[in-house]
Amino acid sequence: MTRVSPSPDQDMNGPVPSRGRAPIRHWAALLLPIALAASLVGCAPTADVQGMPAEVASAPRVVREAYDFAVAHPEVLTQLPCYCGCGAIGHTSNYACYVSGSDTDGAIVYDLHATGCSICVDITRDAMRFLDAGRSLPEIRAEIDRTYAAFGPSNLP
Repeated sequence: MTRVSPSPDQDMNGPVPSRGRAPIRHWAALLLPIALAASLVGCAPTADVQGMPAEVASAPRVVREAYDFAVAHPEVLTQLPCYCGCGAIGHTSNYACYVSGSDTDGAIVYDLHATGCSICVDITRDAMRFLDAGRSLPEIRAEIDRTYAAFGPSNLP
């Protein structure tokens, strides 16, 4: 009796069901829209970033929104720490990750640190979300401390 080995697509009982791998043409059809969307992120300047440095204006939407929030709500972000380690560069709150002060004419001087730091932006986005949910500043601070303390020391003095 001659034994015939099954092909990779069969076992002794017949065809083997797919192991969850989609055909290549299926993946190609998915990748094109994803690549197109990724290439468009940050391409359309918005009115809310007028006057901000080019690095902020060309940053992803979530970063621009965080900068907008920082400028509009210093009373919130000056009360919240950052845990990315930026205290070593003189930052004293999450607000300092976005704004370093003002010039002699009173114009905002932006700090570009948060354009490349996801922890800074995540803390700000959490604060935005918690404020929208009606949470108080002490509740927000407690949640930020609980969530981010594992990343590094607080930069609040």
